[in-house]
Amino acid sequence: MKELSSAILEAIPANLPTSTAQYWIGNKKRLQKALREALGIQPFFDLLADWQQFYLNVFGGHYDFSDIVISEKKSGFDRLIIVAPGMTPQVLFNKCSGLFKTWKYTNKDLDEVIISDRTPAKGAYAIWLRDRIEADEEMKNISANQIKQQQIITCTLEERILYELKYFKETNQHLDVQKITLCAGSRNQSGVVPNVRWYGSKMFVGWYNPDDQDDLLRARAAVI
Repeated sequence: MKELSSAILEAIPANLPTSTAQYWIGNKKRLQKALREALGIQPFFDLLADWQQFYLNVFGGHYDFSDIVISEKKSGFDRLIIVAPGMTPQVLFNKCSGLFKTWKYTNKDLDEVIISDRTPAKGAYAIWLRDRIEADEEMKNISANQIKQQQIITCTLEERILYELKYFKETNQHLDVQKITLCAGSRNQSGVVPNVRWYGSKMFVGWYNPDDQDDLLRARAAVI
């Protein structure tokens, strides 16, 4: 690391104009970004490394996320979710069931009944969510059909369960202990919308009709 630091310092021209030096001193974040790009470092390297470790610890899988495309962060959306190949609704539900109590509204395999707007079938992908325990206050009293009509991007069932797993591993706590996440990015084969909440010491995967709306029922907006 010392050699790399020395090499970077040596690369700075001795005749660098004072005005240029002052510009970079006053724009340290931009300088960091430029250095990361020059060194081929993914802008969210630390977050990607954290997700790689999560998948290794929880699923025993080695994943390379170096080529993943991550959208620029939007204000208020600070929780990065990386969905790796193979992370289907039932796989994720089963993993939760091995860590804490769970319940789902159907006896069928979730993979057979859930249809989502996004899946990792063609490779890993990333989304940003608001970093909150409870589903978005901004999305209360908005039905899944209204969300679709307004073309709002919201999290899928897979993404919500994965967020549950990640949060549990970080804190030993759970999401949506008071509210309910409407997973409006997913439907089952009959068109109903899955939801997830923590209730009675269990993670519940239930369902609502696409026109249902309630103060407690809230989607989680996503940036993709």
